[in-house]
Amino acid sequence: MKTKALAILGAGESGVGAALLAKKEGLVPFVSDFGKIKDKYKKVLEQNEIEWEEGGHSIERILFADEVIKSPGISDEVPLVVELNKQGTSVISEIEFAFRYCKAKIIGITGSNGKTTTTLLTHHVMVNSGVNAGVAGNVGKSFAEQVATEDFDWYVLELSSFQLDGIKAFRADIAVLLNITPDHLDRYNNTFDLYADAKMRIAMNALPTDKFIFCDDDENVKAAMTRTATKAELIPFSIKKQLPKGAYIDNEQLIIKLTTNNHFTMSIHDLALQGKHNLYNTMASGIAGRVLDLRKELIRDSLSDFQNVEHRLETVATIHGIEFINDSKATNVNSTWYALESMTKDIVWVVGGVDKGNDYDELLALVKEKVKAIICLGVDNSKIIDAFKGHIQIIEEARSANEAVKKAYEIGQSGDVVLLSPACASFDLFENYEDRGHQFKQAVKSL
Repeated sequence: MKTKALAILGAGESGVGAALLAKKEGLVPFVSDFGKIKDKYKKVLEQNEIEWEEGGHSIERILFADEVIKSPGISDEVPLVVELNKQGTSVISEIEFAFRYCKAKIIGITGSNGKTTTTLLTHHVMVNSGVNAGVAGNVGKSFAEQVATEDFDWYVLELSSFQLDGIKAFRADIAVLLNITPDHLDRYNNTFDLYADAKMRIAMNALPTDKFIFCDDDENVKAAMTRTATKAELIPFSIKKQLPKGAYIDNEQLIIKLTTNNHFTMSIHDLALQGKHNLYNTMASGIAGRVLDLRKELIRDSLSDFQNVEHRLETVATIHGIEFINDSKATNVNSTWYALESMTKDIVWVVGGVDKGNDYDELLALVKEKVKAIICLGVDNSKIIDAFKGHIQIIEEARSANEAVKKAYEIGQSGDVVLLSPACASFDLFENYEDRGHQFKQAVKSL
């Protein structure tokens, strides 16, 4: 029997992780990247004697592969992927591939906003309660690499719509859908329902013994649930109404009720993560902890001592009374809406980057109420300027984090906040949102 030939498109974290797992399982991986491969990944591939190429694809070789694993960053519209699909080659995500070899149970978390925070908080709750759990997906080391090298009982996976697009058999024992707001519509024919349905794929293979935790306040989630059936037990959460089962707020208490006589309660003032959006994230994590029957006092401790994620509403410094906040992870309008909504000071707002089909009208009321000046940090800022000129007197442009921070500092006064919350992807001026956040923080510290 010939050894299965596996082509892997993209040599980032997920692609290299998939190659390591493939090698371990006796397959023959060939890694191909249209761009340049980072040195750290080349080193891993060479150390493990895995064949790779960069700067283009060996089309014939890839078309003859038995199966192809595609990086989530590569669109299905790329001609090579179109050709693979046309000829019936199985094209899957690294998440699907790793799932085949994963012996651990899985909590899968998706949504347009709050995924990383909820994933890390859920992992924190589990580890604090003595569960042997790993964290992967969009955070940390790739799922595939960990399946190849670690031995966990549970994984908490942060899953994007792109990763879920490439699944076939993958299923989570506990699936979480936090919210659905317009994002990445450029990858979904600018059709919101297609994007929403991609999120619902997280529960499409669920068994009746699995759980599906979802936001009952989100009409887009509920609409997607009517289009994609799931066999999982439904557990809702809401901050707007009391529920017979699930999580809700009553008299400033967070209540989680999974059975009639078993309630978890905790004051919302004791939660480490404050703000309306974080209440939702905390509810989802708390329900997961109770589904696993973790001790209530350990869940309480974990929900009260969690340290939030870097680049998510992260206070950098206060200089001459001006507070600088790094929210570089806000790569869509809805994330930025939450950031603006949670501010209590006058805002100098740093915004911009690669637009993903954004509708800035959703931010207009908040911007008029709270923002005193806008600094556009991007190559093409015309859409942002058009959206807010006539409403905001001061709109400046910057081509680097240093320039943006200097301009914000000149405009700002004691008692203001300079908020980097871009509502856009970062690829025009930065490597990724982390790079954008780090450069912003460095620029603040250099003032």
